[in-house]
Amino acid sequence: MEEGATRPGRRAEMENAGGMELGGEGLLKAMDCQTGPLVSTRPTWQPPRSYSTPGLCQSVAMLPPGSHLLSLLLVIGTGSTVPSPWVPPQGCYVAEEAGERTFRCSQAGLSAVPPGIPNDTRKLYLDANRLASVPAGAFQHLPVLEELDLSHNVLVHLSGAAFQGLAGTLRHLDLSANQLASVPVEAFVGLQIQVNLSANPWRCDCALQEVLRQVRLAPGTGTGIVCGPGARPDLMGQEFLPLAGEEELCGTGRGGARRSTDVALLLTMGGWLVLVVAYLVHYVWQNRDETRCPLKRAPVLPVRSEDSSTLSTVV
Repeated sequence: MEEGATRPGRRAEMENAGGMELGGEGLLKAMDCQTGPLVSTRPTWQPPRSYSTPGLCQSVAMLPPGSHLLSLLLVIGTGSTVPSPWVPPQGCYVAEEAGERTFRCSQAGLSAVPPGIPNDTRKLYLDANRLASVPAGAFQHLPVLEELDLSHNVLVHLSGAAFQGLAGTLRHLDLSANQLASVPVEAFVGLQIQVNLSANPWRCDCALQEVLRQVRLAPGTGTGIVCGPGARPDLMGQEFLPLAGEEELCGTGRGGARRSTDVALLLTMGGWLVLVVAYLVHYVWQNRDETRCPLKRAPVLPVRSEDSSTLSTVV
């Protein structure tokens, strides 16, 4: 019992000296689970006595290492959960292309702009999906975005604020091969971009003509801007660029502003001239009718006899 009584003292000395480790391995060493029964080297000690049980050693051996055990105790003590790492949507991945952060979601079956796109993304590929619209502020959390590919979707609507927050960074935009018939001019105001608008069923209206004044077309894509079924019958199937400088869709085509002003001025002057002529004709006819009417003589009132005799007496 003398040796057994010194065993707790030995453990205390190990703790004070910093020799004991947290976790299962430290407890196993402290309990001598790896050495089995504790046999004294003194010849007077009989019989050998074990101060550890196999079941307890097995339970201690299953404990995690000291650093993990401490983290686990902190999590349990605070009642919080360990945040799980962000996982991109299925079919999407983040890559470094030419030293620029790129987020690719091509052919991922997306029907909306995915959340959680990294803020430092410079190139974003959402092509070949099922996007039908782009809501306001869809990319405003991407302050360094330079290239955006929305081609080969089923886009039919763009919000006027779809590219809000990208005025200072966006340089390339691909909207080709969608179902766009018209786009709001407000969506492109302030953007210094090169855009691809080909392969869409354009209505060829005033809005498209104004958009072409706001942006620069990607090289070789102008011939792909063709008037679709929603355009005027005489424009359907024709390339829009040759018509944009000639047709006065907004009254502001090439020379259209001056011609429109001249036509409006001529119409106004013609209207006033017609009014003046009509007034003169009416005035002349009215005076002509008055000159034809004979002057009427004033009626002579009969003088009564009583009045005449009274007048004679007075005289």
